[in-house]
Amino acid sequence: MSVSRSDSYAAAGVDVTAGYSAVQLMKQHVARTMTAGADCDIGGFGGLFELDVTGMTRPVLVSGTDGVGTKLKLAFLLDKHDTVGIDCVAMCVNDVICAGAKPLLFLDYIACGKLVPEKIAQIVSGVADGCVQAGTALVGGETAEMPGFYPIDEYDLAGFTVGAVDRSKLLDKSTMKAGDAIIALPSSGVHSNGFSLVRKVFNVGAAGWDKHVAELGGTLGETLLTPTKIYVKPMLALMDAVTVKGVAHITGGGFYENIPRCLPKGISARIEKSAVRKLPIFDVIQATGNIPERDMFNTFNMGVGMTAVVAAEDADKAVALLQANGVDAYVLGETTASDEGVILC
Repeated sequence: MSVSRSDSYAAAGVDVTAGYSAVQLMKQHVARTMTAGADCDIGGFGGLFELDVTGMTRPVLVSGTDGVGTKLKLAFLLDKHDTVGIDCVAMCVNDVICAGAKPLLFLDYIACGKLVPEKIAQIVSGVADGCVQAGTALVGGETAEMPGFYPIDEYDLAGFTVGAVDRSKLLDKSTMKAGDAIIALPSSGVHSNGFSLVRKVFNVGAAGWDKHVAELGGTLGETLLTPTKIYVKPMLALMDAVTVKGVAHITGGGFYENIPRCLPKGISARIEKSAVRKLPIFDVIQATGNIPERDMFNTFNMGVGMTAVVAAEDADKAVALLQANGVDAYVLGETTASDEGVILC
């Protein structure tokens, strides 16, 4: 077999052989994400997945795509690249589960200024970790070396997932009524939204920005880089046991933008602020940046990464089941008859 190499392309800043090395290094990570139906022969032109529709009358494919955003700036500054892949997976699969779908496959896209195989492998190791947490297969991806477009030490990371659910099991928000319970699934931190504001508040990148903060029990950098929690497996278990009427992934836009997305017309979410189990990082952000409380709830997850609406009589069962699946869930509030969206009181 002839060896692929272009001295002219290399002189322009693109080393194709580095890309081949990166593929070899990442294969071990990809292999541990394989699930039934997946093909782990990475390196072809398309990722293969055999869809099993056993038990489904009308299978529906549900897709989602997202990136990590400016949280990547912290990975660059801290030179830590093995967790942002979890964020990338989480931002996609947590959206898909909101429809009731099980994510089946995932693809990533990494664009960089200079392709360093070991760094790419670290990034993909995090993607694989996220896929394992979600029970989804990493069936392919793309790594693009783009000198002159990205700074030499920087990269962007995005992903795409496809899930499936029987049409009869799609979540139906029209069944919601006043008095239903809103269950909170705690977040692991800031997750992967609001980092443009975070970076401004803490002057991230300036001398001494990554300091130890007593309230956080660690450094600011390591706290902010904590990967996004993936809720797929606990939520699938919940949906198997209880009728879930609506799910919201609390991402950019916080409570005010995301919770109404799972509510029908005429129904609002009433939440007692005192019920929100706020993580210390949000108090630090608010105090340091002198940010109004409403802006905090309209930007960050405030310690709640996902919410689920169930009938009031199912609330205790839902909380217990989520807790049994490793999520310290609790009742956050209830639905009410109005068109106000989110009522924080």
